[in-house]
Amino acid sequence: MWWLLVTVVATQTTLNLSRPLISYHSVALGADALHIGLITAAFALLPLLVAVPLGRLSDRLRRTAWIVAAGIVLMALAPLLLAASQRLTTVAAGSAVLGLGHLTFMVAAQRMVAQRSAEKALDRNFGLLTASAALGQLVGPLLSSLLLADASSGQGLGAQTQQALLVAGLTAALGLPAVLGVWSATQPRSERGGAAALPVSDLLRRPGVPTGLFTSLALLAAVDLLTAYLPLIADQRGISPAVVGALLAARAAASILSRLLVDRLVQRWQRHVLIMGSTLGSAAGLSAVALPMSGTAAMATALVLGGFLLGLGQPLTMTMVVRAVPPDTRGTALSLRLWGNRLGQVAIPGAAALVAGSAGAAGALWFVSAVLLAATGAVRASAARHR
Repeated sequence: MWWLLVTVVATQTTLNLSRPLISYHSVALGADALHIGLITAAFALLPLLVAVPLGRLSDRLRRTAWIVAAGIVLMALAPLLLAASQRLTTVAAGSAVLGLGHLTFMVAAQRMVAQRSAEKALDRNFGLLTASAALGQLVGPLLSSLLLADASSGQGLGAQTQQALLVAGLTAALGLPAVLGVWSATQPRSERGGAAALPVSDLLRRPGVPTGLFTSLALLAAVDLLTAYLPLIADQRGISPAVVGALLAARAAASILSRLLVDRLVQRWQRHVLIMGSTLGSAAGLSAVALPMSGTAAMATALVLGGFLLGLGQPLTMTMVVRAVPPDTRGTALSLRLWGNRLGQVAIPGAAALVAGSAGAAGALWFVSAVLLAATGAVRASAARHR
């Protein structure tokens, strides 16, 4: 488990260092808010095609460490492609490769946690997994702040983002030695081969699965759009890239704390209540950031409070989905969750880009806040139906 968490920190650091850099590199190449939204959506295109087959494969294999390694290699190569990109179409391609690597890695990592955790330990272990991811979300923006500390708009920003992307590729590669430790985690023979017998349509009809998928994609889209559009919003308000990195890191630190506490929180409140608090609080935080009068202090406060609640949703929706399906289909169910996440990462940023094109970058955050409110209603309705 601990070696797996090391790889999670390395890959998530790469991801969250690369995503803001993609926005800055795109701006240096002449991108506007619409282009940023489309490039953000490209991150999820390839994963839409491979998520479920990878989940099926992880259910059948005794060892999924090679899938972990494949994801890390793709995530190390993608920043190199991005650094070499001189056209927005190539940036979009690099973003797609980064998304494929991340999906490949996360399918295997989540399957390992679901397979090797007792029922009572699912919330705790998924909390540790997502806390490790949030640690990468903290370190990545901090690295971005350090690497872009002297950057300004124009060609200087473009050159520094290229150098920072090279660092992102190296950071992912640092996770490869930990795969040797992950390799010893094997899947019991008794659970092999059962996943193919249960159709995806049956999994989607399981109580709690559709709601878990929708809520998860809404929360992930919120993080993505915040990462993509906060640099633009901050630039419009005269806030430097270094401060943007610190703001994103503060949000991630709050999410780490909530995920480390998730096991205790579940003992006090029902899971669906916590998930509703996560979606509703996230919507409030993003709306506060989007307000035109919000300065650095107000944005920091909103991101810390909203980030704490935002962090709760992902581990809880993982447990929701895993507990709703048979043990030998958990890899497939989690891959469906990731597939839904990527679908949301195509559809929601694409729609947000249209809103941003007419209402400005802040409009994207207003839009995803509305999606989070819809997810809150879906969780409440699902809980009422299955009492």
